[in-house]
Order: sequence, then C-alpha cells, then structure tokens
Amino acid sequence: MSTLDKSASLNEEDFSQEERLEGMRLAGRLTAEALDMLVEHVKPGVRTKDLDRLALEFALDHGAIPAPLNYRGFKGSICTSLNHVVCHGIPGSRVLKEGDTINLDVTLIKDGWHGDSSRMYPVGEISRKAERLIDITWECLMRGIAVVRDGATTGDIGHAIQSYAESQNCSIVREFCGHGLGRRFHTQPNILHYGDPGTGTPLTTGMCFTIEPMVNLGRADVKVLGDGWTAVTRDKSLSAQFEHSIMVTDSGCEIFTKSPKNLDKPPYVTL
Repeated sequence: MSTLDKSASLNEEDFSQEERLEGMRLAGRLTAEALDMLVEHVKPGVRTKDLDRLALEFALDHGAIPAPLNYRGFKGSICTSLNHVVCHGIPGSRVLKEGDTINLDVTLIKDGWHGDSSRMYPVGEISRKAERLIDITWECLMRGIAVVRDGATTGDIGHAIQSYAESQNCSIVREFCGHGLGRRFHTQPNILHYGDPGTGTPLTTGMCFTIEPMVNLGRADVKVLGDGWTAVTRDKSLSAQFEHSIMVTDSGCEIFTKSPKNLDKPPYVTL
C-alpha cells in the first residue's frame, strides 16, 4: 500500500513533509487537468450543469471527489460564475451564449488532499472590456504569487494585488479571500487580496494556500442572492477571478495547479 493510500481521516501532522508534498502535487495537477478538459466544452449552447457533470465524471474517473459537492449544502460539483457573478455560482439550466465570460472553480480531493483552482473562460467572441478585465485579473494573481517567499507576509500579497488592480481603475472584492488548504478544504491563513506591505500573517516555508483575487470592472460592492451562495456585483459590472494553489518555499513558491497544457489563461489554444 502506498503512503497516499492512508485513510482520508488522518490529519496533516500524520504525514511526512515528503508525503504531504506528493499529495498536494497530485491533487493540484489533477485539478488543473480537469480545468484543461473543460476548455473545449465552454461554448455557446452548453448549460452550466453540463460542465458540472463533465467535471464530476472526470473526478470519479480519476479516483477523486469534488470538494464542493454537498459542502455546506452546495448542490454542484464545481462553481460556475457568469459575467457579473463574483463567485460561488451554482450550476443549473443556464445556457452559455456568445459573449459571456465564466469562471469555473474546481476543487478535487485526491487521496485526502485538496487541489483548488479556477480560471476564466470566454464564450466565443467577447468584448474588449471583458478581455481587459480577464488580463488584469490574471496579472493580479501573478503579482500576488510573485511576492510569496519565506519571510514575506499575507499583507505583501494583498498589496501587490490591490495596487495593480486599482492602478487599472478596477476594484478588489473584499468579502472573499484565499485560504489555507491541504487535508482540509479551508484552513488558516486567510489570504486577503488587499492590504499593506509587512502586515498580516508571516509566510513560512511549507505553508500551502490559495490566492484567488476577484476583480470587478465597477465598484467592489457585492451581494449574495437568496440561494445563500451566488455572490454578484451590486452594480452589475463584470467580475473575474483566477486561482492557484501554492506552497511557500525558501526562495518563492511552488504552484500546484499550473496547467500541464499551458492553458492557464485565455486565449486557450489547443492542438
């Protein structure tokens, strides 16, 4: 029996650093592969529940479980957040149409370890303002990742993201944040996407967490709809999000959820 065949009920401290790293790498890669798989299916006429079904089938075919399914009552295997939906969109009968943008947020549990990532997908031809927002949001994520290293702080991450977004006349959503993960879906530290350099939680080698900025073209204000999950922009402006799972290293970080096919951001060119 391999080390990763241990019961999912075991705590993180029951694993060696090598086992932990192997588990996070495997879960992260599988999550990235699921997002890669979905690229060709995001097109006009497809329902969000069709994308959800594909993600569920992919997970089960690879010996994994979608973490969102039945999590605190959530009804989907993934989150499908369209246009002005900031996050936590519930898959359903909504049909994608030309010009939509959608964030697909996938978290897979493989051998008890969590991989968590999201990407923006254009539906056919999209507007220039939507393209610009996607580019800005991707840059926010990468600027946040760029400051991660042993000895930095969560405030350094937030400042890098906030300062760039606001320099582009966009706003950062403050109600939602990145989070630690590993054997559990959500743990400490919280990763705010705004802040001041040198503040917050110090980063140390071996920490695993997500960075997942949500950026709005309009104001930062959001509201949660009556379903208790779907968060939307109050001014109905477009919103975008990208997310990676990472681990802090002495000199920077390791990204667990990088696409094996280099499909980390649009435009997605597949062979």
